[in-house]
Amino acid sequence: CELNMAAELRKPARRVGIVGYGKLGQFLAEKIMSQPELGLEIAFIWNRTASGIPPEMTAYAVADLKDVASTSPDVIIEVAHPSITANHGVHFVSVCDYVVGSPTAFADPAVEAALRAAAAASDSAGVYIPSGALWGATDIQKMDRLGSLTALTITMRKHPGSFKLTDPELTSRCDSANAPGAGPVEVYRGPVRALCPKAPNNVNTMAAGSLAAASLGFDGVVGVVVADASLEAHIVEVEAVGKGDPPLVVRTVRDNPAKPGAVTGNATYNSFLSSLLGSGGRGPGFHFC
Repeated sequence: CELNMAAELRKPARRVGIVGYGKLGQFLAEKIMSQPELGLEIAFIWNRTASGIPPEMTAYAVADLKDVASTSPDVIIEVAHPSITANHGVHFVSVCDYVVGSPTAFADPAVEAALRAAAAASDSAGVYIPSGALWGATDIQKMDRLGSLTALTITMRKHPGSFKLTDPELTSRCDSANAPGAGPVEVYRGPVRALCPKAPNNVNTMAAGSLAAASLGFDGVVGVVVADASLEAHIVEVEAVGKGDPPLVVRTVRDNPAKPGAVTGNATYNSFLSSLLGSGGRGPGFHFC
């Protein structure tokens, strides 16, 4: 036992590349630097706007994501935007393990196919999907692999200011929830694939669910978006339906405190750190962490 502990202490720290230096990227960097017991160290930091990286962190900055291999990362974590995976994901997997913080990128079938092919062709690197707010992700995956999952619905309820929508019609519906006495407003109900490009920063949990429920996929998993001005939390409800008459139905509710207007709930920060710590070591392919 003492020998095993000594071996753990001698293990080199895993080198982490952080893509995106907003609030989440800053949180991860601070934790890595202040808690050496995590066994992590920073390999590089990239931000879309270089000025967003403070002077004390510029020693880690890379200007071009094509050059990340020169920093010898063991794992790269994206906490920026789904376009990063679309444009650089295949390259990242050729370098090391890759944690995709914005899995809405996989709503584009070409992106998913390219990353799956890259992960399958790798000698050791894998693509890791943070389970995040998707409680029961591995259970959904098990049901799906056994052929017993018939339906999956994921509902997200947030303050209207917390949704960052790119579609004018959905934006109008969302904004209507701010009217006095409006109550909860259903902004969207339908396939997750159509929703992802309209809310790329808000529905990563739905995208993760679509990957877990592979037989249903982005076209079969139903996403529901509800704007409610009374909320000070991000609420995620997951309903998985199995086979049988009557069928097995599993429902979970996650209530994540968040100030009105916040895109990221309070619990999400530690969830991403946990996912980073749980990534790696599982070889080629797609994995949840």
